[in-house]
Amino acid sequence: MPSWKASAPVVGFDLDLTLLDARAGIRATLAALSGETGVAVDADLVVSRLGPPLETELAHWFPAADVPAIAARYRELSAVHAVPASVPMPDARAAVDAVRRLAGRVVVVTAKSTALARASLDRIGIAADAVEGALFARTKGAALLTHRVDVFVGDHVGDMIGAREGGALAVGVTTGPCSAGELRTAGADVVLARLGEFPPWLLGEAARRR
Repeated sequence: MPSWKASAPVVGFDLDLTLLDARAGIRATLAALSGETGVAVDADLVVSRLGPPLETELAHWFPAADVPAIAARYRELSAVHAVPASVPMPDARAAVDAVRRLAGRVVVVTAKSTALARASLDRIGIAADAVEGALFARTKGAALLTHRVDVFVGDHVGDMIGAREGGALAVGVTTGPCSAGELRTAGADVVLARLGEFPPWLLGEAARRR
């Protein structure tokens, strides 16, 4: 195995359904948005396919010309409804702690806006060394390259694409909408059933690379 790019690993994480469970808050935000716009958005359907940018999802419900303004309003409502309802995914803190045990850096790269991502991380008590928002699939790769990320962990096929684009080892977790097979097809090097499997995997990988 090649050595880490730096003396200690730089590990990137996706946010929604990887480190963060924002589903309750997203439902509340969509309910508020539907109340304001009169458009009945199926919140359960939306949270079943989290991963792509907000604008991609809103385009299923609103005319294209309205999407930028609706997205801006959604983000305003999200700060009120979603961030306070944020909770960590199971074992999220343990996954980040495993990186710290190796004196590594944590970089969060997400389709969520940077401001909302930072607020959500603060809410769930997870500290990242860098947060890069409004990125999905291949555009995540540029951020991974910039931060010299060694391993990228995510729940969506877009995360695996981003990891490959950014030269990082792609670790998929089946905690989101994508199956193990879909993650592998998209380029996952490793697929874990849950984030709790990540700390022993990372520590073992670090030992093999010494």
